[in-house]
Amino acid sequence: MANPTPKPKQTTAIDHGVGSRIAFLRAANGLSQSALASALGVSFQQVQKYETGKNRVGAGRLQAIAERLGVPVSSFFEPEPEASTENGPALLRVAGAVEILRAYNQIADDQMRRDVLSLVKSAARIGQLRSADEAAPQSSTATRNA
Repeated sequence: MANPTPKPKQTTAIDHGVGSRIAFLRAANGLSQSALASALGVSFQQVQKYETGKNRVGAGRLQAIAERLGVPVSSFFEPEPEASTENGPALLRVAGAVEILRAYNQIADDQMRRDVLSLVKSAARIGQLRSADEAAPQSSTATRNA
C-alpha cells in the first residue's frame, strides 16, 4: 500500500481570523506593518502574509506579536462580535474611531472627558435628526402641487 503524498499545510479560516485580528490590533496600536515587522525581525511582506492569512503564524511568533501589541495571545482567538453590535472591533473599524479613542484617552481631566462625551452624543443626535428629516417624504409639498 503506497503512502499518499502529504499535502502542504494550507491555511484555514482560523488562520485568516488570527491574521485579521493581528491587522486590527496593529492598526489600533498605531503601528505600520514595517514597524511590527522590524520588532519581530521579519520582513513587512511576512507581516502582510500573516494578516491576510496566506501564511500561518507559529506559536512563538504569535506570542511575540501579542507582547509587542500588549495583548494576551487569547485575544487572537476570541470570536468577533457581529457588525451590528454597539461594541467590539467592528465598531472600531469605522473611519476615525480609533483616533477619537486615542485622543479621548489622552484627556486627563474627568470633567473634560464627560464634556467631550456629551458633545459627541449631542452631535450624534443632531446627525440622526438630520438624516431622519432628509429621509422623510415631503407630503405637504406633493399635496399642494396635486
